[in-house]
Amino acid sequence: MEQGDRVICVDNMETGRHENIAALLAHPSFKFFRYDIIEPFSVAGPVDRIYNLACPGSPPKYQIDPIHTFKTSIIGGMNLLELAEEKSARILQSSTSEVYGDPDISPQPEDYRGLVNTVGPRACYDEGKRCAETLFHEMHERAGVDTRIARIFNTYGPQMDPEDGHVVSNFIMQAFTGEDLTVYGDGQQTRSFCYIEDMLDALTALMEADEVISSIEDPVNLGNPRGIHDAGTC
Repeated sequence: MEQGDRVICVDNMETGRHENIAALLAHPSFKFFRYDIIEPFSVAGPVDRIYNLACPGSPPKYQIDPIHTFKTSIIGGMNLLELAEEKSARILQSSTSEVYGDPDISPQPEDYRGLVNTVGPRACYDEGKRCAETLFHEMHERAGVDTRIARIFNTYGPQMDPEDGHVVSNFIMQAFTGEDLTVYGDGQQTRSFCYIEDMLDALTALMEADEVISSIEDPVNLGNPRGIHDAGTC
């Protein structure tokens, strides 16, 4: 908005919080709609960029209603792709490192395709995001929609949901309440952590990139090349 853009925010508030956008609501260039993108969504006027950040990313949250989680990735993704096609807009899909499933190689090389479970407790999210990547790829190939796919790795920072369920928020909440810090396994497993401001910069850079990378429509990993041991995170 500081650059003169008009911003439309759409959220069903399943995991969102009004206080995160409270300071923006009075701005003339900001509009908020409480809406679920599994239903078709239309926008009056031109649209240049669409960031599809929908779908709970927290295991405790996306497992509450796994069918709706899956619909958000597939039906919601398709609705936004059709909007992007209608408006000739560029669209970015927020995918996830979870598409790799339970990898048997760590760290994963760029050509690693994953080890997935289609019927596990995380499948509604993992497989929904995998299917969404396919949708975005095919809409680019068949319909010429200008797409970007960002595979987001463990992101942390201010305004995280205390009940997010990921390792950083878990450690912080356990420390606040005086509980023992839970380290799963032997603590030697590593994760790629990325601070929220860096992730936002990366998402914007990917959205605005044209010839920077050779196959811009392919998934791009956004995270940290340096793995951190869970025990070291403590």
